[in-house]
Amino acid sequence: MTDATEGSTPADTFGVSIGVDDDALRFLVHVPSDLDAAWSDRDAFQRLVEEAVWERLDRESTLRAVGTVADAGERVELGTVTLTADGTVVDHTLATPEP
Repeated sequence: MTDATEGSTPADTFGVSIGVDDDALRFLVHVPSDLDAAWSDRDAFQRLVEEAVWERLDRESTLRAVGTVADAGERVELGTVTLTADGTVVDHTLATPEP
């Protein structure tokens, strides 16, 4: 959750990670318990978060790196992304994991 200053659009910070299964990688969005922004559609904001991540990180090299640093059952944190309800990225701490 990000504090909105007077007149600014509320934004929320979501954690992002990749879950490693035996046969697949799962994109995970960690949702704060107290959302500030006007999120009306859970699937829509998860798509917005995913789009924001892949606009900032190279998907192929990130997933390849995840595959080298984690075993099945583990989760690799990519960082956070702060968004307004219209999808505007206010801030992020995203980074590809180091192999």
